[in-house]
Amino acid sequence: MNSVKSYIYVMVNRQVLFIKCLLLTCSIFIYTGDTAAQTYLQDTVRSEAIIYQGDTIPYSVLSYVYVQCRLTDKQKAAWAQYNRLRNAVYVTYPYARKAGVVMNDINLHLVNISARKDRKSYIKSREKELRKEFTTPLTNMSVYQGKVLMKLINRETGNNCYEIIKEYKGGLTAGFYQTVAFFFNTSLKQPYNPAVDDKIIERFVKEVQRLYGYQEIAKGKES
Repeated sequence: MNSVKSYIYVMVNRQVLFIKCLLLTCSIFIYTGDTAAQTYLQDTVRSEAIIYQGDTIPYSVLSYVYVQCRLTDKQKAAWAQYNRLRNAVYVTYPYARKAGVVMNDINLHLVNISARKDRKSYIKSREKELRKEFTTPLTNMSVYQGKVLMKLINRETGNNCYEIIKEYKGGLTAGFYQTVAFFFNTSLKQPYNPAVDDKIIERFVKEVQRLYGYQEIAKGKES
């Protein structure tokens, strides 16, 4: 009876041991499979590609490369002159615009005034308006800004400053101011050519108009 019990006990232990070994073996295979799958995923590198003439070629966009260098003395001078002109246009264009509105309005009214005395009286009354509006800012401008202002007044009215003074104050007064302008290395008769000589000034004017929402009112340029 004892020998039978011993035999049964040994057989049960063997079966239990076999089951344990089987479970251990399965666990090893599962772990090995998971590790291999993880290794495969980690080794995979995604890459964009393009197809060129039937071949698939790796494709990537490189970052920008910025190259800088020091400006030469000539380039520095040109840049300073550029900024000086740009600043002058920003300062003077609003005044040239206002002056253009007043002068164009004066010319419009003078068309209907034929008597010389009445024309002179009307011009004098509007001259007070101009003096009140522009005396202070004009005295604070530099000579360079004054040169730019004269060009912009030409742009807004279609007449240079010499013609304007001659029309309003007479040829003698215009000649006097032309002489004064000569000593400041400028001229009241300077033209305005936006397509050639003054294209940079014109570019700055358009820039100011876009920035501040100005509508074009220059004579002959109304949209």
